[in-house]
Amino acid sequence: MSLLQNYSYSRRQSRRKADVNITNLMDVMMVLLVVFMVAAPLMTSGIPLNLPKVGGKAMTGEGTSVNISVDADGYYYIGKSVVRDEEILPKLKAIKGENDELTVTISGDTVTEYGRVIGLMAILKEAGYEKVGLKTEAKAMLLNGDKGQTKK
Repeated sequence: MSLLQNYSYSRRQSRRKADVNITNLMDVMMVLLVVFMVAAPLMTSGIPLNLPKVGGKAMTGEGTSVNISVDADGYYYIGKSVVRDEEILPKLKAIKGENDELTVTISGDTVTEYGRVIGLMAILKEAGYEKVGLKTEAKAMLLNGDKGQTKK
């Protein structure tokens, strides 16, 4: 009987332990990460604008931000919806509410009238917004030390 017990004991030891293989899960997560990294910049603005190109680093906002766009024709957009001039102040006050940490990013087309953007900034001040930024695109890097000189 002792021999039979030893046989069953050694049989139990030789069994493999069941482990969860997460290699496939990690592969899927990496693919999803890359897809979202590529797609996220395309989802930031719903209005096609030709933003001014300037130097500098990208802003990293910690708090919640509202994007207001001014297109080439001078129309205001909050998100993707058009807002008439007389409706923008009440809408901005309603969005702000009691949130003092709310920031605003203004995206203005390069051919937008300067007065429309400055007028929007005055409206934002009247609505109680203190943190306002202007959205731009990074300027193309100059190659080979060329400082804006054209080659002939």
